[in-house]
Amino acid sequence: MTAELAHEYIRRRMEELGHARYHIRFRHFNLKPSEQRKVEGNRQLFILTEPNGCVRVQSEMGVFDMTDTTANELQYEHQGTIGLTNYSLLPQQVRMIQVIFKNK
Repeated sequence: MTAELAHEYIRRRMEELGHARYHIRFRHFNLKPSEQRKVEGNRQLFILTEPNGCVRVQSEMGVFDMTDTTANELQYEHQGTIGLTNYSLLPQQVRMIQVIFKNK
């Protein structure tokens, strides 16, 4: 996802959700081999920017896992407690944009 596309998507998505004020952070998670990690994302929106076929990203909004043949749609948006799982025996990377909702 290009920076320009991400910026436009976030602007429109925040407008849809009724959040006129928000802060953006780029997050780059390094996962050790076979690591499972939880990331708290309450009052935040995380957008997966670079899909990785060796990593599962799961939240209350859905799942992104290219190996899950039962999922009929992969989600790039995540909120709440986000689970990151590295299926590989090698370190893997997960790049996301974190959008933090500001109080009105």
